[in-house]
Amino acid sequence: MVPWNAARTKVQIKLSIQRLRTLQEKKLALAKKSRREIADLLLKNRVETARLRVEGLIQDDIYVELLELLELYLELLQARFNLLDASSGTEPEASISDAVCAIVYAAPRTELKELQVLREMLMHKYGRTFSLALQPSEPAPTSVPERIRSKLALYTPGRELVDAYLYEIARGYNVDWTPEPPADKETEQNAPATSDGASGDDEPGGGVGERIKEAMGEAGEESGKVAEEERKEPAGEGKTAEYPVDTGKDAWADSAPLGAAPSGGAKATAGTKKLTPEEELALRFERLKNLR
Repeated sequence: MVPWNAARTKVQIKLSIQRLRTLQEKKLALAKKSRREIADLLLKNRVETARLRVEGLIQDDIYVELLELLELYLELLQARFNLLDASSGTEPEASISDAVCAIVYAAPRTELKELQVLREMLMHKYGRTFSLALQPSEPAPTSVPERIRSKLALYTPGRELVDAYLYEIARGYNVDWTPEPPADKETEQNAPATSDGASGDDEPGGGVGERIKEAMGEAGEESGKVAEEERKEPAGEGKTAEYPVDTGKDAWADSAPLGAAPSGGAKATAGTKKLTPEEELALRFERLKNLR
């Protein structure tokens, strides 16, 4: 075990931050390459293989989120290093406890040697009892921050989340693909119609992709209705107020897929930076993370 040394620990924290940033950039570049390969699989109609690749892509996204959290905790230790150096006993100060516990517990689950050396320094500083309490285990100790525990928990992506990722990849790379509804939904769609003439079930083709678009378009539709009602109300004597009506456009459909020409009627606002198709796709993937 590497003994505690204040000067060396400070340097080790800085090195760990740099390596974490480099690893995140590497993982993001690999994820971009994987998305292109998955789009090619969808184009070749190899959907099951694409689903398996997407599961790995989701796990990589979770791992990158873990690296981002560890970088945040390392920056906290760097900013409060005087507290870390001055603390004594078997427990860290309350203001740095989450950061210390997160690094000691999560470092073995990363591929960074610098972070594991820092872990040994922290374990040496706070002693054997503290170190044994933070050994990797299931369930994780309660002293480990919940955000770290959630990223390290065993997780298998659900079918809907996988299909949502596939739908966004297909949309981003201009591949004509829509998720199929689950088997139980297909059974419901084939059921006899109700007495009022409506089937009471989802319409054919109303799979995950359609539900995603409907969910993201709800806010726009509501604002469109409110604007329409306001437009019909008189603004005063002899004068009628005119209000623009929101069309309720799908919030995810603002960006064109790769290779699509920009609309002639749409003009970029002055001073607003136009996102590249890859950046727009990355933003949509950020929204998908809320489904987990």
